[in-house]
Amino acid sequence: MKALVWPIAAYGCESWTLRKNEETRLDAFEMKGLRRILRVLWTAKKTNEWVLNKTGVKRELLDTVKARKLAYYGHTMRKQGSCLEKEIMQGTMPGVRRQGRPRTAWKENIKTWTGLSVEELIRMAEDRDKWRKYTSMVWPTLESRTTKE
Repeated sequence: MKALVWPIAAYGCESWTLRKNEETRLDAFEMKGLRRILRVLWTAKKTNEWVLNKTGVKRELLDTVKARKLAYYGHTMRKQGSCLEKEIMQGTMPGVRRQGRPRTAWKENIKTWTGLSVEELIRMAEDRDKWRKYTSMVWPTLESRTTKE
Protein backbone atom coordinates (compact mmCIF):
# COMPACT_ATOMS: atom_id res chain seq x y z
CA MET A 1 0.00 0.00 0.00
CA LYS A 2 2.85 2.38 0.84
CA ALA A 3 4.59 1.69 -2.46
CA LEU A 4 1.63 1.92 -4.82
CA VAL A 5 -1.20 3.87 -3.23
CA TRP A 6 0.39 6.48 -0.96
CA PRO A 7 2.44 8.29 -3.62
CA ILE A 8 -0.72 8.81 -5.64
CA ALA A 9 -2.83 9.79 -2.61
CA ALA A 10 -0.21 12.21 -1.28
CA TYR A 11 0.77 13.77 -4.61
CA GLY A 12 1.29 17.49 -4.07
CA CYS A 13 0.50 17.26 -0.37
CA GLU A 14 3.15 19.90 0.42
CA SER A 15 0.77 22.56 -0.90
CA TRP A 16 -2.37 21.36 0.89
CA THR A 17 -3.96 23.36 3.67
CA LEU A 18 -5.03 20.70 6.13
CA ARG A 19 -8.22 21.40 7.99
CA LYS A 20 -9.88 18.97 10.39
CA ASN A 21 -12.05 17.64 7.58
CA GLU A 22 -9.06 16.78 5.37
CA GLU A 23 -7.25 15.13 8.29
CA THR A 24 -10.31 12.96 8.98
CA ARG A 25 -10.57 12.04 5.30
CA LEU A 26 -6.90 11.03 5.13
CA ASP A 27 -7.30 8.79 8.18
CA ALA A 28 -10.46 7.27 6.69
CA PHE A 29 -8.72 6.68 3.36
CA GLU A 30 -5.85 4.89 5.06
CA MET A 31 -8.21 2.67 7.06
CA LYS A 32 -10.29 1.93 3.96
CA GLY A 33 -7.16 0.76 2.15
CA LEU A 34 -6.16 -1.50 5.03
CA ARG A 35 -9.65 -2.97 5.23
CA ARG A 36 -9.54 -3.58 1.49
CA ILE A 37 -6.23 -5.43 1.80
CA LEU A 38 -7.71 -7.63 4.56
CA ARG A 39 -10.93 -8.05 2.57
CA VAL A 40 -13.02 -6.89 5.52
CA LEU A 41 -16.46 -5.78 4.39
CA TRP A 42 -17.78 -2.47 5.63
CA THR A 43 -20.76 -4.29 7.13
CA ALA A 44 -18.47 -6.40 9.34
CA LYS A 45 -18.28 -5.10 12.91
CA LYS A 46 -14.49 -4.73 13.05
CA THR A 47 -12.96 -1.73 14.81
CA ASN A 48 -10.13 0.31 13.40
CA GLU A 49 -7.91 -0.94 16.23
CA TRP A 50 -8.66 -4.53 15.21
CA VAL A 51 -7.69 -3.75 11.60
CA LEU A 52 -4.46 -2.04 12.70
CA ASN A 53 -3.53 -4.95 14.99
CA LYS A 54 -4.32 -7.50 12.28
CA THR A 55 -2.12 -5.74 9.72
CA GLY A 56 0.58 -4.89 12.26
CA VAL A 57 0.93 -1.28 11.13
CA LYS A 58 0.30 2.16 12.60
CA ARG A 59 -1.53 5.07 11.03
CA GLU A 60 1.16 6.96 9.17
CA LEU A 61 -0.35 8.69 6.15
CA LEU A 62 -1.33 11.89 7.95
CA ASP A 63 2.01 12.04 9.77
CA THR A 64 3.83 11.59 6.47
CA VAL A 65 1.85 14.43 4.88
CA LYS A 66 2.63 16.72 7.82
CA ALA A 67 6.31 15.79 7.75
CA ARG A 68 6.52 16.53 4.04
CA LYS A 69 4.88 19.93 4.57
CA LEU A 70 7.38 20.81 7.29
CA ALA A 71 10.30 19.72 5.10
CA TYR A 72 8.96 21.76 2.18
CA TYR A 73 8.53 24.84 4.37
CA GLY A 74 12.15 24.62 5.52
CA HIS A 75 13.36 24.11 1.95
CA THR A 76 11.46 27.13 0.66
CA MET A 77 12.47 29.44 3.51
CA ARG A 78 16.15 28.71 2.82
CA LYS A 79 15.92 30.04 -0.74
CA GLN A 80 18.04 33.14 -1.29
CA GLY A 81 16.82 36.40 -2.77
CA SER A 82 13.37 37.35 -3.94
CA CYS A 83 11.31 34.28 -4.69
CA LEU A 84 7.58 34.37 -5.43
CA GLU A 85 7.03 31.09 -3.62
CA LYS A 86 8.73 32.42 -0.48
CA GLU A 87 6.77 35.69 -0.59
CA ILE A 88 3.48 33.82 -0.86
CA MET A 89 4.35 31.59 2.10
CA GLN A 90 5.33 34.56 4.23
CA GLY A 91 2.10 36.35 3.32
CA THR A 92 3.78 39.45 1.97
CA MET A 93 1.78 39.61 -1.26
CA PRO A 94 -0.01 42.92 -1.86
CA GLY A 95 -3.77 43.01 -2.03
CA VAL A 96 -6.93 43.11 0.02
CA ARG A 97 -8.46 40.02 1.56
CA ARG A 98 -12.09 39.14 1.07
CA GLN A 99 -14.83 39.96 3.52
CA GLY A 100 -15.76 37.41 6.16
CA ARG A 101 -13.93 34.93 8.33
CA PRO A 102 -10.44 34.20 7.01
CA ARG A 103 -9.92 30.63 5.85
CA THR A 104 -7.24 28.52 7.45
CA ALA A 105 -3.95 29.53 5.86
CA TRP A 106 -1.19 27.12 4.83
CA LYS A 107 1.14 28.85 7.25
CA GLU A 108 -1.29 28.29 10.14
CA ASN A 109 -0.74 24.53 9.84
CA ILE A 110 3.00 24.98 10.26
CA LYS A 111 2.57 27.35 13.22
CA THR A 112 0.13 25.00 14.94
CA TRP A 113 2.26 21.88 14.48
CA THR A 114 5.52 23.48 15.64
CA GLY A 115 4.16 25.89 18.26
CA LEU A 116 6.49 28.67 17.05
CA SER A 117 5.79 32.19 15.85
CA VAL A 118 6.38 33.19 12.23
CA GLU A 119 9.65 34.96 13.05
CA GLU A 120 10.95 31.96 14.99
CA LEU A 121 9.95 29.64 12.15
CA ILE A 122 11.82 31.70 9.56
CA ARG A 123 14.96 31.98 11.71
CA MET A 124 14.98 28.28 12.49
CA ALA A 125 14.29 27.20 8.89
CA GLU A 126 17.27 29.19 7.62
CA ASP A 127 19.61 26.76 9.40
CA ARG A 128 19.03 23.38 7.73
CA ASP A 129 20.48 21.19 10.47
CA LYS A 130 18.63 23.05 13.21
CA TRP A 131 15.35 22.83 11.27
CA ARG A 132 15.72 19.10 10.64
CA LYS A 133 16.56 18.44 14.26
CA TYR A 134 13.55 20.44 15.48
CA THR A 135 11.09 18.94 13.01
CA SER A 136 12.29 15.41 13.77
CA MET A 137 11.45 16.06 17.43
CA VAL A 138 8.01 17.37 16.47
CA TRP A 139 7.37 14.75 13.77
CA PRO A 140 9.34 11.48 14.07
CA THR A 141 8.26 10.40 10.56
CA LEU A 142 10.41 13.16 9.11
CA GLU A 143 13.43 11.81 11.00
CA SER A 144 13.14 8.38 9.36
CA ARG A 145 12.81 9.97 5.93
CA THR A 146 15.85 12.22 6.20
CA THR A 147 18.29 9.73 7.74
CA LYS A 148 18.29 7.50 4.65
CA GLU A 149 20.56 9.90 2.72
